[in-house]
Amino acid sequence: MAVRTEQQGGVLIVTIDRPEARNAINGEVANGIEAALDHAEHDDSIGVVVITGTGHKAFSAGADLKAVANSPDGSALMTERGGFAGFVRRPFPKILIAAVNGAALGGGFEIALACDLVVAADHATFGLPEVKRGLFAGAGGVLRLPRVVALPIALELAVTGDSIDATRAFQLGLVNRVVPADQLLEETLTLATRVAGNAPVAVRETKRLMRDAASLDEESGWRRNDEVATIIAGSGEAIEGILAFTEKRPPVWANVPRDHNEAR
Repeated sequence: MAVRTEQQGGVLIVTIDRPEARNAINGEVANGIEAALDHAEHDDSIGVVVITGTGHKAFSAGADLKAVANSPDGSALMTERGGFAGFVRRPFPKILIAAVNGAALGGGFEIALACDLVVAADHATFGLPEVKRGLFAGAGGVLRLPRVVALPIALELAVTGDSIDATRAFQLGLVNRVVPADQLLEETLTLATRVAGNAPVAVRETKRLMRDAASLDEESGWRRNDEVATIIAGSGEAIEGILAFTEKRPPVWANVPRDHNEAR
């Protein structure tokens, strides 16, 4: 199988398993990632999805050029719902963490940019080399990169096609943390478990509002803020959280009514 999945507690680990092709994306990978996300989205026991690659050389080298040769429009590497890799265009309500275990180039970088958080091995590299091949980063790289870093930096990376190392990516705010390669999955799971242990509706709505905040004016922002407050209050999570605190026990979110826990 080109994509492997494993659940550890409230975290689903999705691994691109094509080390012989530097974990490049083909149709099988795209469909495998989409299937994993379909499962995670509707399983209340999963709070966080971690996406990584097999081995230490590459997180993903992007599009499999052999597959592209047979599908010049790239459709074989896409799904209707998720776009490239079955993923980059898909609104996903739960937290996504990229565990970047090596080179994240082209579409591989775009997968990382589509995640909410990024943990990188200390030897990882990031880049959008498409312009060197007469292409452009059309799987979200050109759209998302200037939302994360200053426009001149984003433009330099996109028009030179040059790569940066994990330390530079961390300095630019592209990466949440850089860790030794042999600790990558352990450190990522530590972060993911902390997130997965929190109130699922509160996490989901916090992500949704923060993702949209930059496009909202002040009035619209406060209106949406109040909508989120109403959703969270109606979920029952606040009551459970306060009870757990006063009773000096961990909260049990599984006992909270899920009337408002549909994917949004």
